[in-house]
Amino acid sequence: MYYLKRVMAVLGQKEQKDSYTLLKKRLESKGVAFIFAEEKNMSTKELVRANGGEGVLWVTDCVRCAMQLTQAKEAVIIYLHDGNREEDFTGLQYALENPEDMDEEYLEQVYRRYYKIPWDILETRRCLVRETVPEDVDAFYKIYDDSRMTRYMEDLYPDIEEEKQYVRDYIEKQYGFYGFGVWTVLKKDTKEIIGRAGLFPREGYEEPELGFLIGVPWQGQGLATEVCGAILKYGRKNLGFERVQALVAPENKASGAVCEKLGFYKEEYIMLNHVKYLRLLCNLSAN
Repeated sequence: MYYLKRVMAVLGQKEQKDSYTLLKKRLESKGVAFIFAEEKNMSTKELVRANGGEGVLWVTDCVRCAMQLTQAKEAVIIYLHDGNREEDFTGLQYALENPEDMDEEYLEQVYRRYYKIPWDILETRRCLVRETVPEDVDAFYKIYDDSRMTRYMEDLYPDIEEEKQYVRDYIEKQYGFYGFGVWTVLKKDTKEIIGRAGLFPREGYEEPELGFLIGVPWQGQGLATEVCGAILKYGRKNLGFERVQALVAPENKASGAVCEKLGFYKEEYIMLNHVKYLRLLCNLSAN
């Protein structure tokens, strides 16, 4: 599902507009309109009043225009080129340099990030994986209510509002900065939340780490292997990772079996917060 409906471009020079021919065709083939706005005939406020709002992403190479659009709470992406690289775009989060290399997926992600709409990460035969939102927390508490879920991992915060604030901070600092993290797993046919899985950095280690949890009612069906296998492929193709690690308690036979099926191999035993873990590695190029 695309939330982005229209891209409005406010560009200074005609030759810059020519760079957008291919992107314009790509977007229009997906049903997303691409429109060049003539700022010389309208002020930025007038442009926003006439063209802004829900479903719109603005592309501009003008600092003044970008700042005014941001103040109007519009989604903005900066177009960097030789004519504006010395300008100060401080405070603006997203930029593009080669419009020919952009596609609707990237612009959709930028739009969603501005308006706090979770990214759809991937889907498998039976599951959907998307970014976590605070509304997921109620379902997490039901899953974690079974004591078997926290035998080998940290529990949620005792206070549900504290956990929701943690998720809000995670969206901003983890998803917003890295573009990946631990995500929410849903059953495709029922849309019910069945667990969490994803990749995340761990301080002191070069390789990103795979983490996963599937609620007890859905265990024993191969869902963890299905979802994590897709996540490893996503890590290689979309994030450029070559190796991934996993930390598994030696007595956690179920998670160890999943990792073995995914191609992980034993690297070493480590101590983390006074707990012993088996560190496993997986070469993604071999998958």
